[in-house]
Amino acid sequence: MTESSRACPFASRRTLLVATAGLAGAILGRRAGAEAAPAAAPGPDRLPFRGAHQAGILTPQQTHTYFAAFDVTTRDRTELIALLRRWTDAAERLTAGETAAPLGTDMGQPGADSGEALGLGPARLTLTFGFGPDLFAHDGVDRFGLAAHRPAPLLALPRFNGDQLVPERSGGDLSVQACADDPQVAFHAVRQLARLAYGTAQLRWVQAGFLPRTPAGETPRNLMGFKDGTNNPVGDDAASVVWAGAEAPPWLQGGSYLVVRRIRIALEHWDRTEVDFQEQTIGRHKYSGAPLGAKDEFAPLPLAANDADGNPVIAENAHVRLGAAASTGGARILRRGYAYDDGANITAERWPPWRQGLEYDAGLFFLAYQCDPRAGFIRIFETMAKLDALNQFTTHTASALFACPRGVAEGEFIGEALFAAT
Repeated sequence: MTESSRACPFASRRTLLVATAGLAGAILGRRAGAEAAPAAAPGPDRLPFRGAHQAGILTPQQTHTYFAAFDVTTRDRTELIALLRRWTDAAERLTAGETAAPLGTDMGQPGADSGEALGLGPARLTLTFGFGPDLFAHDGVDRFGLAAHRPAPLLALPRFNGDQLVPERSGGDLSVQACADDPQVAFHAVRQLARLAYGTAQLRWVQAGFLPRTPAGETPRNLMGFKDGTNNPVGDDAASVVWAGAEAPPWLQGGSYLVVRRIRIALEHWDRTEVDFQEQTIGRHKYSGAPLGAKDEFAPLPLAANDADGNPVIAENAHVRLGAAASTGGARILRRGYAYDDGANITAERWPPWRQGLEYDAGLFFLAYQCDPRAGFIRIFETMAKLDALNQFTTHTASALFACPRGVAEGEFIGEALFAAT
């Protein structure tokens, strides 16, 4: 300890602020009078925020996500609109690799940006916004005059067989999904939007997720070691699955519905299971990704094939069979999920007590886009929740549904068409 620290063990708040600001200026090399971090030059790391559709839906998937659901705390419609304007302006800057607002020069005030993403670039950041059912009517109260414009599919998801949902980690009035190739860029973006919401909306729940850096052209693997997303629609086929059309209200046409599910996987149980049983559970070979009875990952599922004993090659309760369009009346969704790892939790399920220990709180952060959740996720999962062989390893702990409005044109704020219609 130095003599000066002995003489003054507690510096004043103002002194600390000045010292910290000076140190930050030295580290970042900021000139006096600088107002903003330099914008990133257009390139492959910078994706446009504005357009006919929101980015982050059909965008090639980034390696990290940070998802946040918000509760709107104001009852003032003008304050909600002002928040959406602030979010739109900040999102356009953040996806360009800039700070959420010009930094300014007054070090005696809170910063316009928390600064942890300075110099990192945009990292293909996308910000996708959604509106939850309660934004339109909460406990029968139409807070913002939007009830008449709530689309018919936008209702709370039904409770499915086996759900163990945590209410505090489900639902929400507003959603923001940040996706980027740098986890700090994704977190930073949501953090700035949360700061801009002070007094108008507050965080309800959040979830981070990640993907492996899979070589181009290969399907990423989930935490169970299986390729995940082989049958996802692509190109024009994907567009037909996700974008709402003339059946939707005008403000949502060109938008989509987002289903969110946090699915904990009993990895300890899975890791003690024979590989051939895992393959029967999923309906695919673990290492190649091919359907059982096939060699190529992208071969059609042989749902009608039987083995020498007359049993289906892909079991009746196999995960891929129950999720296939042929088994669901043609229901299809675009899966855009991520793995998650929230550490480990103590479990009291073992006996005797001395065998209690830690188990992973990890699994799949399931995100799926579709043009109508009633004909998409709900139709698919109603049967899977009851019969899927994978259910013995999984528990759904969070759930939400959001309507993601169409893209933001120049001069608009996110969801402007909804508020203009009311």
